[in-house]
Amino acid sequence: MRRHDPAPDGVTAGIAEAAVTKPRPMRADARRNYERILATAREAFRQHGPDAPLDDIARRAGVGAGTLYRHFPRRESLIEAVYSEDIKRLCDLAYRLLEEHEPREALAAWMGEQVQYATRKRGLAATLKVAMDKNSATFALCKILMNEAAAAMLKTAQDAGVVRDKVQPRDLLLLAHGLAVAVEADPEAFERLLTVMLDGLKPQER
Repeated sequence: MRRHDPAPDGVTAGIAEAAVTKPRPMRADARRNYERILATAREAFRQHGPDAPLDDIARRAGVGAGTLYRHFPRRESLIEAVYSEDIKRLCDLAYRLLEEHEPREALAAWMGEQVQYATRKRGLAATLKVAMDKNSATFALCKILMNEAAAAMLKTAQDAGVVRDKVQPRDLLLLAHGLAVAVEADPEAFERLLTVMLDGLKPQER
């Protein structure tokens, strides 16, 4: 399978504009603490919303409050870190699927993973998005990264003739969101609706 094509110039330029300063490399113990805090915060936010007590998150993660605040001086920075890590995982998955699968299978798997993420987290992503500053560099970067991943996925599918030419990258993200909303009340409808959606994206026969 060929490597995915590079992102459009506008997307790449957008990343450069929105990118935040990369943190310094962490020691191994600091990295473990950081990852435990994120994992614990993700679950706490899912259970209690973005106002979950930070001291409780630190306790459940097995670190002191000072350690948490050194990594995340503000609640907003912790929320952004959880959200951006989830988004980056979704984007990394898109490129990996393009490397390992045929275009239709890659597209189906990625759309399905977006739906599973939205339903598995029970609204976590939506909850965090509401709590985030929409003008923050982190939020802008996440939006750009998702659109870039969708563009790479879409171009491969269009080049292979499995998706019509007029479909836009943003359309894939909107369709995944709509599918997640649809299957929330009826999870068993997921595979059926996903097939209907993919068939609807096919080029029309002449």
